[in-house]
Amino acid sequence: MTKSWVSALTLSALAGGGALATAPAMADDVLQLGTVVVTATRRAEPVSNLASTIQIIPEDRIRDSAASSMTDLLTGNAIGFLSNWSPGQTSVNIRGGATDGQGRDYRSEVAVLINGRRAGTANLSKLSPDEVDHVEIIRGPASVAYGSQAMGGVINIITRDGRRVADGTGEGAIRAQGGSAGLIEGEAHYATAMDGTHLYAGGSIGRQGDYTTGSGRRELNTGWRRRGALLSMGQDFSDGLKLDVIARSDGVYDAGFRGSQWDTDNTDSRFNQSIDATLAGDAFGSRVNWALHSYAFHDADQLNWGSERLGSGAPGYDKDDSVRNLDAVGVHFTPTIAIDSATDLLTGLEFEYSKLRNSRVRAAMPGAANTQTAPYDNNENDSTYATFGELTRRFFDNSVIARAGIRYTFTDLSLRPTPNQPLMRTSDRSFDDLTYSTGLAWQALPRAKLRAGLASGFRAPTATELGANYVTVGGTQTLGNAGLSPESSRQYEVGVTLAPDHSFVDVALFRNVIKDRITTVPLPASRSQYVNSPGDAVVQGVEVQAEYDMAAALGWHDRLSLNGNGVWNFNMKDRGASPRLTGPYRTRLQRMYGYQAAAGVVYGQRSWDARVEGVLQGPMYYDTEETLLIPQGEPNSTYVHRKDPTWIFNVRANYRVLDKLKLFANVTNIFDINYHPQYIALDQTPCIGNRIASNGGCGNSLPGRRFLIGTEVSF
Repeated sequence: MTKSWVSALTLSALAGGGALATAPAMADDVLQLGTVVVTATRRAEPVSNLASTIQIIPEDRIRDSAASSMTDLLTGNAIGFLSNWSPGQTSVNIRGGATDGQGRDYRSEVAVLINGRRAGTANLSKLSPDEVDHVEIIRGPASVAYGSQAMGGVINIITRDGRRVADGTGEGAIRAQGGSAGLIEGEAHYATAMDGTHLYAGGSIGRQGDYTTGSGRRELNTGWRRRGALLSMGQDFSDGLKLDVIARSDGVYDAGFRGSQWDTDNTDSRFNQSIDATLAGDAFGSRVNWALHSYAFHDADQLNWGSERLGSGAPGYDKDDSVRNLDAVGVHFTPTIAIDSATDLLTGLEFEYSKLRNSRVRAAMPGAANTQTAPYDNNENDSTYATFGELTRRFFDNSVIARAGIRYTFTDLSLRPTPNQPLMRTSDRSFDDLTYSTGLAWQALPRAKLRAGLASGFRAPTATELGANYVTVGGTQTLGNAGLSPESSRQYEVGVTLAPDHSFVDVALFRNVIKDRITTVPLPASRSQYVNSPGDAVVQGVEVQAEYDMAAALGWHDRLSLNGNGVWNFNMKDRGASPRLTGPYRTRLQRMYGYQAAAGVVYGQRSWDARVEGVLQGPMYYDTEETLLIPQGEPNSTYVHRKDPTWIFNVRANYRVLDKLKLFANVTNIFDINYHPQYIALDQTPCIGNRIASNGGCGNSLPGRRFLIGTEVSF
């Protein structure tokens, strides 16, 4: 049976590590102000202490989803704008902060974490939800706790482990499902505990072929294969020490990539692997709690691309293959000191060393010169050092919580020799910044909390942005800029949290300003260059989360609950918009929704339940990279389009045949809507795409109506 957010909020991680502890659940299924959360300050705290907006996707909602990737999961929960470039590539935008379109972690303004440390990728399509316990989202800057890139928000993916299993017991499950477009997926896991040792092992595999769009067309080159595995070991020692080790691998392979050129020959293989070890304990009569978290990760992108015709329509390249490998090692030490009964100090020391290496090979079509070019990223080595501290003080019998934090980050960047860049000069650059956060939370009533906060963030330029010199698949040359300044942000937020009987409501009003955003501007002769935007990016909005247990309120024995969340970005201003852009929306921030929402209702009894959910993807503004017909598709190539809002509805049903046997079914996109959150030219007739410049393609659409059935056996 489906639980509410409380099932995830009662889990806490020790200082960003993998060790989990539980807090008592409330009498009903709805979030209460005293429930423990984890992300905002890297320590377990009740909601009543926090001055920032937290959104949780709990395990039961993950298991009841038809999502095959984290992109699918976050899209269905209205986390932010997700671009869905392809089955293996996604970017996300939260409060104006965006991840890189290729998922490159070091170029992102939203931090994607796995168990509290940098994931090494911001491409959510690369990551599967199968071994995920829950997902925590911080909206707004969190740079004090998580450093560079945490400007627009943080997505913290918490993986499963064996600590939920009682000592001397074990539990496991096998799940298999199949559906439309040849979908076949399987997942199995087992957890056990004995004498303080907690073990978890899980793995998943899946594949899907080309799907059918809402217009009834088969969308060629949209299939994929997935596989992943996770092994976790935890040990509780007699002196209070806890050790957790997690090894994992996750990836999407042979994923079709049509892209803005709609080429049906292109594929991606992308995977992320890591190992984490966290040792946690306390000292001085538990006045000091500490965690030492070390990790290593390997992130790889293998891009088998090509474009038989360039954006101009001239002959292009049958093969344009790139390989990107990012390797890193790091360590975090985060002690929390109880200065007195009302004052805590969270401190931290961090170090990470990373190495990025790239290669690229092209093969020309007849009539085109077989010219090689540099890869999309320069080779670089990075060393990052950081120290931070946050002081929390409780007043008036803990009804008022004041907190203030500061972080110093220093990054040493070394530009290394890069293939097909013979004139490039290797160099070292360093960047440092001081970020801060302040907040106040006042529990005005037992079930009502007011909060306010101010926070800053930053992101340093990368070696690619400083020294790039490559040609894109579409034929545009991109140049670096050695004079770039770091990006910075400042955000104000006020909010209220209400938790009356059987319900929960959270409302936040925010303003986020991003300065010196690194973007590209066009140059003559089909060239572009990285620059700092001459004006600020400004986002103001209202966010709402709500849940209501109607059955409990009415005294019913059946299950009936409602939940929803949404955002209205009523001011989305790009003060640095290029003067070349045209149309009435030329100064709107691009690739983010004007508003969005997700809402669901769950009804059930002891042996079955059903969920209906709707996802509203609001208006989005975009100077598309597609080559469209003029004037059928757009009045000119620099026109900023507005995509209309779209509702998508899904349904899920679970039926427990036996205590250990469950059957389930999903129908997604019930009304067979033909849509895409980003692309302007949908795969439909009449065609508004330029077939000559797009390899004969006619646009991109996401899947239409899809069916899924499956079974799960527990043991």
